[in-house]
Amino acid sequence: MRAQDAERVRRLPLFRAMAQSNFEELSAAGYLQRFPAGVVLIHQGDRPDFLHVLVDGMIELFSSHGGQEATLSVLSPPAAFILAAVVVDDVYLKSARTLSPSTVVLIPADAVRVVFERDAAFARAIVVELACRYRALVKELKNSRLRTGVQRLANWIIARDKSSGQTGRIRIPYEKRVLANQLGLRPENLSRALAELQHAGIAVDGPEIAITDYRRLAVLAQSDPLIDAPEPCERDAELALGTASAKAARADGV
Repeated sequence: MRAQDAERVRRLPLFRAMAQSNFEELSAAGYLQRFPAGVVLIHQGDRPDFLHVLVDGMIELFSSHGGQEATLSVLSPPAAFILAAVVVDDVYLKSARTLSPSTVVLIPADAVRVVFERDAAFARAIVVELACRYRALVKELKNSRLRTGVQRLANWIIARDKSSGQTGRIRIPYEKRVLANQLGLRPENLSRALAELQHAGIAVDGPEIAITDYRRLAVLAQSDPLIDAPEPCERDAELALGTASAKAARADGV
């Protein structure tokens, strides 16, 4: 792994507190690879050979059964996946594919488990990461069970706007089919939900969405921090990415 890639991975909460010698062991065993959009990196039912760390791009975690397929979540960098299968050395319960051209660091799963056994700080970070992912999953379950499809879409728009600087304008970053699947909607129901929200505070132009009346949209969404607030590890990951990006910009003289 190149030094600049290792530095970016080191800033992730998962690797930040571990001993330098142990991190160097992992980074020496790992390597960086670039993938085009649409590549399946992980197949459900397979045993993990690597821990994947997303550096750039976007990853869709999905599952299939009986001819049906469902998007479970969409990852933005920086993010490690799928950690639980690596730790317990058991089969993947979901698959992963690139939604856009992506850069991924692959660290051998055996090396991760060896360092987990001897580095207490790394072990604690893994427990915290797994707890965070569990809590995020509970929030996703509450979102799907306690809200209508229109409310889920409204909250997705509000969250997307917050994460992009609250400009009041967002862009759906992948196919609407993926968004519909992610929100537990059929594609035709997503179109109906977008049309309904145009009477409640948004304007839609293809993949572009403008929030025209934030108050009306928020009233309909009924946002709840026990469902919608990001988990601490998710905020830490965004901070790590921002810090690394700022440092890179300074190095480039931007």
